[in-house]
Amino acid sequence: MSDSSVSVVIAYHSGYGHTTRMAEAVRDGAASVTGTTVELLPVDALTEEHWAKLDAAHAIVFGSPTYMGSASPAFHTFAHDTSGRWYTQVWKNKVAAGFTSSGAMSGDKLNTLQYFTVLAAQHGMHWVNLDLLPGGGEGELNRLGGWLGAMAQSPGDGGPEMMQKSDLLTAAHLGQRVAEHTRLLHRARSLS
Repeated sequence: MSDSSVSVVIAYHSGYGHTTRMAEAVRDGAASVTGTTVELLPVDALTEEHWAKLDAAHAIVFGSPTYMGSASPAFHTFAHDTSGRWYTQVWKNKVAAGFTSSGAMSGDKLNTLQYFTVLAAQHGMHWVNLDLLPGGGEGELNRLGGWLGAMAQSPGDGGPEMMQKSDLLTAAHLGQRVAEHTRLLHRARSLS
């Protein structure tokens, strides 16, 4: 990685594939920013090499389905496993953001995003929000009206292929925004 490039790692869990599609959209959005490398890391299969990539990244984007009003148990295990990094503040000053999906229109997705923001704050990270006004409905970015991060909703009996295109485009927008903010912060640090 050159001095001008930045790395974004998407640390996510997906139960049925919906959150994987969101992670891929975030990846595509971040990768659209020149000089950005992006990697997807499912948190339920992390190796020491993956932890090293998280530690070296300039930005970490958290993603999980919303189960029972919060992130999935697999994501909670990952968050717990970061406690040693919290103690030594390994992730301090990295950029962070988040995304989630649920079957219900509300599904308490906001609580999951708030959980991610607290996790990021405890690590001393800089949170990037979703800078979009609420969309007017189908086909518009931010159709669910989230502020803290990207949200998606799909019918509980529908597979990942049934996801709304606007939700995936919103996730891509978040990825692009994370990469842009990460590059700005990285550039500012290199000038100081």
